[in-house]
Amino acid sequence: MQGRKMKILITGKNGQLGQQLQKQAPADISVIAHGRETLDIADKEQVFSVLSEAKPDVVINAAAYTAVDKAESEVEQAHAINARGPENLALACRELGIRLIHVSTDFVFDGKQSNPYQPVDIRKPVSVYGETKARGEEAIEAILPEAIIVRTAWVYDSKGSNFATTMLRLMSERDQLGIVADQIGTPTWAGTLAKSLYALAQTPEASGTYHCADAGVASWYDFAVAIYEEGKAAGLLPQDCEVQIGPIATSDYPTPATRPSYSVLDKTRLTKEAGVELNHWRQVLRAALASHNL
Repeated sequence: MQGRKMKILITGKNGQLGQQLQKQAPADISVIAHGRETLDIADKEQVFSVLSEAKPDVVINAAAYTAVDKAESEVEQAHAINARGPENLALACRELGIRLIHVSTDFVFDGKQSNPYQPVDIRKPVSVYGETKARGEEAIEAILPEAIIVRTAWVYDSKGSNFATTMLRLMSERDQLGIVADQIGTPTWAGTLAKSLYALAQTPEASGTYHCADAGVASWYDFAVAIYEEGKAAGLLPQDCEVQIGPIATSDYPTPATRPSYSVLDKTRLTKEAGVELNHWRQVLRAALASHNL
């Protein structure tokens, strides 16, 4: 690769991660970005055709079916994108000699342990979404063992539907909100994830599974309080809104999909092997809000 830029092909260009991957591409990397309209990863022939023509050095798969509750009734759609899609990419990358970096999720775990999940921990999904993401991981490991799988959690950004944008909208419309306090994890800015994926792409010896999230631990309640306080400080919330102090349980807000009650990820391997520096989630949120990136 000496004398030319590394070429990286990104799938899922219209999602919050895809947008950040395009914004944060290092100067020495050439990016080709595809949305579903030009690359449907569930279409095996199209995957082979597009990758054969583009000849990238690396594929970063940021395409995913992420509607966690809808997946319970849209099983085939979720499976096509989250399981069959990664399988197709792995097959094409193996045949064409391309490195593959695939983005996965904390939902491959059941959330029943009380210490941070390690990359080697056993997958035990408890939802259709988690099951399809786990099947995608398994397909990649079987076909292309040297591929990189990056699990993340609680991703937010200024684009799309996510917890932070939803909270800001609701806080500008209501004077009181109740937020679940018994699900524990770590918020992850999509920009942190994008930077980490590029760091791994530029680490030739990297392979296997890594975890990526911002530093620290929070409940959804903690995250909501921080969004309110930092949003007010940044001038994004003109009115007051009380985030109710009384603890609210997941059982008070039943949803079609079961969510892991604990999904803190251990990021040690990422920081050591790819040299990624992870800042505390609240510091990252503050910077995103203050610069009106959210």
